[in-house]
Amino acid sequence: MKKVMKISTVFFLSMFMTIAITASSRLIPIYSVNTDQAKVALTFDVAWGGDDFEQILAILDDNQVKATFFIVGDWIDKYPDKVKLLKDKGHDIANHSNSHPHVTKLSVDEIKEDIQAAHKKVRDLLGIEMDLYRAPYGEYNNDVITAANELGYHTIQWDVDSLDWKDYTKEELVANVLEHSSLQPGSIILFHTGTKYTKDILDETIKGLKNLEYELIPVSELIIRQDYFCDFRGRQYKQEVTTVF
Repeated sequence: MKKVMKISTVFFLSMFMTIAITASSRLIPIYSVNTDQAKVALTFDVAWGGDDFEQILAILDDNQVKATFFIVGDWIDKYPDKVKLLKDKGHDIANHSNSHPHVTKLSVDEIKEDIQAAHKKVRDLLGIEMDLYRAPYGEYNNDVITAANELGYHTIQWDVDSLDWKDYTKEELVANVLEHSSLQPGSIILFHTGTKYTKDILDETIKGLKNLEYELIPVSELIIRQDYFCDFRGRQYKQEVTTVF
């Protein structure tokens, strides 16, 4: 009997990217997710101050949006009640290291110790096990991703940066998101707490994204958790193989 095998286009693409990545020995985190649904994720790096935190949460509440907060362990020590509030409101709580080091200067074991220290703080405080990690400063190399992978974490970057920590006008900061060349279904958008401007641009930015017909969801609901690969841009694809005999 003659056997006929049909392999999806996605599989060919995945094989090509596997060869390319293997050749360069470069591991890639998740910058965005390939999807035909108009969904994007709002993320906040939480490492500085807490004065604007409740205001940011109130804006998210008013707009009925759930987001992902990547929190540094040192910040958890200072503001445990604010971390509890995140859980109460149903937002993603994710790992942004314990002390915000330059992780590319650390060994795999040192990176793992840092991730685990923050993980333990959240587990002890809230009883949850985090599995989303963003490296401090967005810095990564193979050791960083390997360390995170070995601890069961997905390493998350972003493809749209609000630049909310820079001294731009409100209009410029909103445009940084709404007019960003990379904004598309599956985008992961970066904000920060503890800045001068985030609370002032967040409401208008969210409303603008909704006017563009995007649904705003947390990273935990956006990413593909199994059988996936990331291309050279960090865009995550479902790896599908269909075999017919």
